[in-house]
Amino acid sequence: MNLVRSELLKIRTTNTWWVFALITVPLWALALLFNWLQTEALTSGNIGEVPADQADQVQAVSSADSLAANLYTNGQFFGLLIVMLLGIVVVTSEFFHQTVTTTFLTAPHRTAVMVAKLVAAGTLALLFWVGTTLLNLIFAPLILSATDVGAQLGSGAVWRAVALNGLAYLLWSVLGVGLGVLIRSQIGATVTGILLYLGGAIGAAIAIGLLAARFGDWINQLQLLVPSLASSLMVSGAEIPGNPPRWAGAAVLIGYAAVAGVIGVLTIRRRDIS
Repeated sequence: MNLVRSELLKIRTTNTWWVFALITVPLWALALLFNWLQTEALTSGNIGEVPADQADQVQAVSSADSLAANLYTNGQFFGLLIVMLLGIVVVTSEFFHQTVTTTFLTAPHRTAVMVAKLVAAGTLALLFWVGTTLLNLIFAPLILSATDVGAQLGSGAVWRAVALNGLAYLLWSVLGVGLGVLIRSQIGATVTGILLYLGGAIGAAIAIGLLAARFGDWINQLQLLVPSLASSLMVSGAEIPGNPPRWAGAAVLIGYAAVAGVIGVLTIRRRDIS
């Protein structure tokens, strides 16, 4: 616990946490505007002609549970990127400020130090999840009521999506710590993390869509291999025809986080930090 408190103190006494918090708020607001417009389009039916093979998917996305889950987990896309970057900074700041040697001299058990960093990063990620969730609980009911969907606060599917969103925040912080251990350069790890996240979310989605149109809907199951797409799958309020189940997205993301954590611990134990 002393090591965890020490890691949290390092975070609190730097500008890192509030700079990321200030970045998160406008990104959350931008996402809310987009999801508001999307909700209005889906509830009003102003989405144009839907191909027959996509009708079931559109119907599932337009369901009350799906619309509500989307709004109550608003900000996930950018939020997960932020907590991943925070996880990276928790590790790479030690190398950037050249305090890593002092840290390991003070606490020679590297595994314990690494676990403390994982716990600290996870704690901060959950705080970001709580903050965005509280904002969503304020604004989502207003949007849902304005679009005649209703708040849906009594829906179990909505609360499952909110809980799984918290799990996604936690797991992405672990992925960030793992990446920070593998790439000690703060700039290098940050740029790599952003490219992998955005490339996975946008590039893989486009590639999978094109391949599915060419080879069949079974290609959509490959979403599970992309962490950013797996986390989006976790918070869907309804099962989308043709897509993998939500629990599968959670299981795959847990696997990625576990591998990242283990690699991080083994790497930091063996690496020369002098």
